[in-house]
Amino acid sequence: MPAATTKMTAEEFHDWTKRPENEGSRFELDAGVALEMPSPGELHAFVCWLAIKVMTEYVVRRGNGYLLTNDCGLIVRRAPDTVRGPDIMVFLESPSQVKLSKGFCERVPALIIEVLSPSDTMKRTTIRVGQYLKRGVKLIWVLDPADESIYVHRADEYSKVLDSTEELTGNGVLPDFACKVSDFFALPGHAPSAAP
Repeated sequence: MPAATTKMTAEEFHDWTKRPENEGSRFELDAGVALEMPSPGELHAFVCWLAIKVMTEYVVRRGNGYLLTNDCGLIVRRAPDTVRGPDIMVFLESPSQVKLSKGFCERVPALIIEVLSPSDTMKRTTIRVGQYLKRGVKLIWVLDPADESIYVHRADEYSKVLDSTEELTGNGVLPDFACKVSDFFALPGHAPSAAP
């Protein structure tokens, strides 16, 4: 099996991450090279949970669709392989219509949600968004817990930023989806849990 410094395929990388010495660490594959990702922290996890809650309610309400969470891994490029770990991927088809693999996902989700963590930079986030769009993802939301805003990205459109007072829609990708931006940052009736 290749070492971390050797270029790996997505399949080799999947096996490599399961080694005992890599247990408890988070990695992505960037052009065949494994990169360790820092732990994102408590606020990041809380906002991910709220986003999962909002999107689960959406797929249950429409009676179709499913989510993949927890950085399960999306292959965004081959030769050399790049595997990103989106926080949440939303698919509009029923999970019974697809064969879910034990490896990384190769199907293109309708929506990717990323939650910024303290270690994220604008350059790194822009690269990830570009890779998702090039892979064919129609809609990407980048949630920023620091200012409670959502960056909305679509192919062939200018990105836009929505603040907590605005409404977020499915942008023609998610049928009949609409909610307040603030739903992604606080439980109804509760103030947001901002970092100290």
